Amino acid sequence: MTVTARPTWTTSTSRPDHPDAVLLLREYMTEMVVRYHRRPARPGEVDAALAEMPSGDLTTPSGLLLLARHGTDLAGCAGLRWQPGWAELTRVFIRGEHRGAGGGAVLLAAVEEQARAAGADRIRLDTRHDLVEARALYARHGYVEIPAYSRGPYADHWFEKQLTFASEGAKQEEEVESPRLNPSPSARRSEEA
Repeated sequence: MTVTARPTWTTSTSRPDHPDAVLLLREYMTEMVVRYHRRPARPGEVDAALAEMPSGDLTTPSGLLLLARHGTDLAGCAGLRWQPGWAELTRVFIRGEHRGAGGGAVLLAAVEEQARAAGADRIRLDTRHDLVEARALYARHGYVEIPAYSRGPYADHWFEKQLTFASEGAKQEEEVESPRLNPSPSARRSEEA
């Protein structure tokens, strides 16, 4: 009997301007344009969408971008934008040939781990009505639909997941360096004003 090993999933952080990230973000946006218009993308539409919804902030200190590999293949991405006390999930994408192999779950687990490590107590996201597979993925992994927390032309559904920590009080004990999640006392005073 021959046993064939399945490729494993790995994730790593990347700058959004790294060639692998640029490639995946363009593929993500191409799919978003095609699905939104229900037709092939026209010349310039993907570039316009990338300009309208840039990803350059998915790097320290405002966020992060994870790339996923399935074996040695570049297979997907997901990003987080830091907000005070929470993180916003964005750019979740798995290439078509890798869908159905657990990559979405791997990316969600990895971004949740990163968000916890940064001190976030929850992850929120918005998504479109036509992205039914994404909505099903989020629901399967404990994200619940919530009232709108943002406005945008492509936001039809809003989800949130409360993050749990290994032990009670772990969040308070951790020292986190992200100024967006743990602002200085003077920054907190100015936010409260």
